[in-house]
Amino acid sequence: MSVETADVNLQNQLSVGREAADHLFLEARTANTFSTEPVTDEQLAAIYELAKMGPTMMNNQPLRITWVRSAEAREKLAARMAEGNRAKTHSAPMVAVLSYDTDWHEHFETFFPHAPERKEMFDGNAEMRAEVAKNNAWLQAGFFIMAVRAVGLHAGPMGAFDAAGIDEDFNAGTANRTFMVVNVGTPGENPWFPRLPRLDAEIAVQTV
Repeated sequence: MSVETADVNLQNQLSVGREAADHLFLEARTANTFSTEPVTDEQLAAIYELAKMGPTMMNNQPLRITWVRSAEAREKLAARMAEGNRAKTHSAPMVAVLSYDTDWHEHFETFFPHAPERKEMFDGNAEMRAEVAKNNAWLQAGFFIMAVRAVGLHAGPMGAFDAAGIDEDFNAGTANRTFMVVNVGTPGENPWFPRLPRLDAEIAVQTV
């Protein structure tokens, strides 16, 4: 399918405006440098309110977000990042540490109030809880990035870091486990390279 054909078909199927689709999907890019424009507490609150609406198994919502704002906390975090990610971590106006809560089941009465007794399925099975938490938190992370875009900011997700070290610094005394770090802010002078090709549906999609 050509780009032109795909674009025409997409336009015909959108239930949101093309501007919104461009902003959230088609023109959104991963930012590697950021301006000095601050990220407000109101923006952070809005990001969570949007991100939490994504689907998860039994509405379990295991994603936990740590916003790293202070200079002291930023130094600790940067020290745990791979060398190639440290400068970005220092320069972004806001950084989010995304973790999954392996004790998510303790909140059953809140997120699944019509059947809180299902908590018993997960009591005493830490391995299963951790697997469920990780899988669903990754799903939520996608909605987190879309929420960042929806409030007019850019996200720069990173995966090269010392997860155990970040847990020691930011998740001590909790059941939270780090799986992603995301820079958040208004992009600076990013050297936007041409967008890399995406796979055609003929490769990635099947109907059975």
